[in-house]
Amino acid sequence: MGFGDLKKKEGLSVLNAYLADKSYIEGFQPSQADAVVFDALSGPPSADLENALRWYNHINFTGRKKDLSAYGPAGSGAPAAGGDDDDDDDDIDLFGSDDEDAKAERERRLAEYAAKKAKKPALIAKSSLLLDVKPWDDETDMAELEKCVRTIEADGLLWGASKLVPVGYGIRKLQINAVIEDDKISTDFLEDEITKFEDYVQSMDIAAFNKI
Repeated sequence: MGFGDLKKKEGLSVLNAYLADKSYIEGFQPSQADAVVFDALSGPPSADLENALRWYNHINFTGRKKDLSAYGPAGSGAPAAGGDDDDDDDDIDLFGSDDEDAKAERERRLAEYAAKKAKKPALIAKSSLLLDVKPWDDETDMAELEKCVRTIEADGLLWGASKLVPVGYGIRKLQINAVIEDDKISTDFLEDEITKFEDYVQSMDIAAFNKI
């Protein structure tokens, strides 16, 4: 297994043919194998060896090498001299540190994004309501009716302005604004609470409902 002498035309031709359908010596990304083979070359391949030249220009780095015979197609030439199995334990992973740096940077940015998102206040969905609260008759104490309505307190409920609106025959209804947090207060809750004051309230209707 090997490319042969990559300082000679014959070895470079084997490398060129090997790279015809590959971008790297091994796998689908630069690895130590590319560093080893690159270091075995004396310089860039000639222009007629376009696959090898493309690869050379793309890699363009140096690194400590394993035995060259560990790479390339089987039976392509003699193993390169100078290999030492004992050197394998001392090999430098030229891309490992880059991968670790990229991973650390990615994790740092994700942590920053998560922290920024955590600090950002969550959007609270709210609605503005206009309620019509109708009394039983024209003798109903409307001031007391409104007072009763405003005694209703709950997290996510805020009462607003109000007014009395004539409906006929001397009867007036209470029209009152309320702002609610949608996740905490429902219109059913308001109706149940308001109509509990049955001595004053005949019914409650929603005259207007708007999202804020």
